[in-house]
Amino acid sequence: MRRFIRAKNLVDGNGGLIAGRLAVEIDGAKIVAVHEGDLPADAEVLDFGDATILPGLIDTHVHLNLPGNGMLMEEVMREGEEVLLATTMGTAAMALGAGITSVRDVGCIGTTAFAARRAQTLGYAKGARIMAAGAPITITGGHTWPMGGEADGEVALRHKVRQFIKDGAEFIKVMGSGGGTIGTASWRAAFSQAEMNAIADEAHRNERRVAVHCLCADSIDIAINAGVDQIEHAGFIVGSDGSQKYDPAVADRLAKSGIPVTTTLAVGATAINAMESLDVRTPEQDAFLARWRRALEDNVTQFTKLSQAGVTFVAGTDAGWRFTSFDSLVLELQMMERGGASRDACVRAATGLAADVIGISDRGRIAPGFLADLIVVKGNPHEDLSSLHDLELILQGGVRHLPTPRDQRRSQSMRVPG
Repeated sequence: MRRFIRAKNLVDGNGGLIAGRLAVEIDGAKIVAVHEGDLPADAEVLDFGDATILPGLIDTHVHLNLPGNGMLMEEVMREGEEVLLATTMGTAAMALGAGITSVRDVGCIGTTAFAARRAQTLGYAKGARIMAAGAPITITGGHTWPMGGEADGEVALRHKVRQFIKDGAEFIKVMGSGGGTIGTASWRAAFSQAEMNAIADEAHRNERRVAVHCLCADSIDIAINAGVDQIEHAGFIVGSDGSQKYDPAVADRLAKSGIPVTTTLAVGATAINAMESLDVRTPEQDAFLARWRRALEDNVTQFTKLSQAGVTFVAGTDAGWRFTSFDSLVLELQMMERGGASRDACVRAATGLAADVIGISDRGRIAPGFLADLIVVKGNPHEDLSSLHDLELILQGGVRHLPTPRDQRRSQSMRVPG
């Protein structure tokens, strides 16, 4: 059935804002046209007045198994896969309620994200559309090892890539350095150059993109040399205390490679907000807060420098990790703005550009033939990104879903840290 969505402003996902009360025509699950001027007298029109129509938002970096409530990954992984599958369904629904119509899951246990994706396809569950890799490939005892992606050596790594593709992986996620998993070294590259080359070659032979978690400069260089498709975080950690030292030579090589980077600034922002909301903190919590204040300052500064060097960024929150909830994407965009990105660039990083980078060609834009994944927000995000919190409409494949009221979202996801 043909329907029309009309508002004062439209952001099509390509860049810029179009004013003039355009109307998006929807037939079933797809967009068929964008109209100016008068509509047919008998048209079914939802008119939102001074609001703005945008493509549904895309979070390019989430962990749907993890609740984002402060629990350590090691604690969460003690649950059975049945519980983790149920968690995945709940967190995907939380994302959809915040206007995030698609997510890219970059690490789950076993096949839980594939199962959740299948349940959505069959119509048994509602939530953000899931693009999934399965477990991240990691060295023995490496970052996220409890998820089941351990492998070492070129032959074993090629086999792991093939196995994950057989299971249903739409892309391959690799832990190129240590990270937040207890006992891993975030300041040290995990795989040798030959091993990373084998992963990338096997994935590309099977028409899968490769995204690599990198928290130190050596891991970034190894990923660049292997010709991977995307880098997550792009940190410059140099010591076990989490201290960072920006390396302009590595930044220049990254920019020249053209490999895009996922931001994940919301991790620090939500951790700070969660700690600052406590009436009383323990000494350990005070130390945690100080560490994340320093880390966030470093990460925003490095985002600015990398952007100025010519690196392309897309928006991803790392939702699920520690306090990062699945409605944190607007906060992510606000942190990008703090780092010097224009509001238009921030919106594109979570719509059209995000879709291009992760390889989903049927969404992220408002144009004929694209999926009718749309949101309508009060106000104008090109004037104030916080307007993206004020949802009036969520459409996913032309189906209307109720926004989660602003006052019912996770408090740590709503405030930009001072």
